[in-house]
Amino acid sequence: MADPATTDARPTTTGGPSARLALRPPDHAVDRRSVAWWTVRALVGVLPPVLLLALLGLLIAPARFWLLLSAALIAVPGLLYTAVMPSWRYRVHRWETTGEAVFTRAGWAWQEWRIAPLSRIQTVDTVRGPLQRAFGLSTLIVTTASAAGAVRIEGLAHGLARDLAEELTLITQATPGDAT
Repeated sequence: MADPATTDARPTTTGGPSARLALRPPDHAVDRRSVAWWTVRALVGVLPPVLLLALLGLLIAPARFWLLLSAALIAVPGLLYTAVMPSWRYRVHRWETTGEAVFTRAGWAWQEWRIAPLSRIQTVDTVRGPLQRAFGLSTLIVTTASAAGAVRIEGLAHGLARDLAEELTLITQATPGDAT
């Protein structure tokens, strides 16, 4: 298959009902608030162990050096990750729906490109965790019979995710295929 970055921007098909869709970059970015959401998620993972080790280092004098060193060894890469990952992910994460399929690109260090033909969609769901609700975001989950699992579009504005789920549900009900 051709390099995804150099494929035509339009979905291409060859043949009839068993046509293949070309892997291509999706058009739409996720909501800009995703950067803040990913940042807070990363901080929630990094700060508790660092703060606990630092507190213990201040309270337990004989182990102070080792506890503070451990805190620093977690804090430095953790804060670097927190500083870089969210904006990098924002530049990578893309999504698009067409009359034929749902296209996604996700990840930051390891990127995944997915195509879910509408005829293969079985369910469409939205998920909102507590942090996502705080930022007004949702995750759209498009389930197919694929062994790779569901296609996930994280970081959509809640209203857009809700409307997209409704639209995809209506389209897939009217689309003949093997998932019905």
